[in-house]
Amino acid sequence: MQEEVAQIFSLSADAPALLRALTHPSFANELDGEGDNQRLEFLGDAVLGLCVSELLVERFPAADEGALSRMRAKLVNADALATWARDNHIPASLRLGRGAMAGGLADSTNVLADAVEALIAASYLESGLDAARRACRLIAERSIDALSIVERDPKSELQERVQAGGAEAPTYVVVDSGGPSHERWFEVSVQFQGADVARGRGRSKRLAERCAAEEALANSAAWPELPARE
Repeated sequence: MQEEVAQIFSLSADAPALLRALTHPSFANELDGEGDNQRLEFLGDAVLGLCVSELLVERFPAADEGALSRMRAKLVNADALATWARDNHIPASLRLGRGAMAGGLADSTNVLADAVEALIAASYLESGLDAARRACRLIAERSIDALSIVERDPKSELQERVQAGGAEAPTYVVVDSGGPSHERWFEVSVQFQGADVARGRGRSKRLAERCAAEEALANSAAWPELPARE
């Protein structure tokens, strides 16, 4: 099992960093001088956040900061990491103290999530950022397609629905703006089939466009008739 874990994280099976990443504090406390995985977990959390952020920016070019942040939170939370760990032999590879093992901590969500983050850090330190990036993508890939449905950017969703109905893609037009230089606002109209379908207001053109798309999606019954697809 440990060999398979090592392969995922581009580590040799006897690498000290691998053993450290799999070492729970309960095991270290039973052996004087044995280090645990807590410092690695701290570093791995940051590396995971970076690599998953890269993946999301690449996969969802139209998503705004808020949507990207929500998606990242769903991909890197303890439950998601622990689920991946259970499917990839991490519990059987952990080094736990006798009491912790008897208490079932090998299946603890927090313990498993910490171990995954520690393994990412070990991969980063021993094999470099590209290796850690590959591991992070492997961890996130299984869930990212589901996220693309749950966290669809409203502009992308509107465009797909309109074009699926046989119409041209919606356009966004700034129809009004105002406010002092430090607190500007914009009002945007989203249009398709020659109609002004909905409007949105925001502190940037991008946010106003998003609001207009959300309003259009919420009021699809009022859309102009879309052409039948050939």
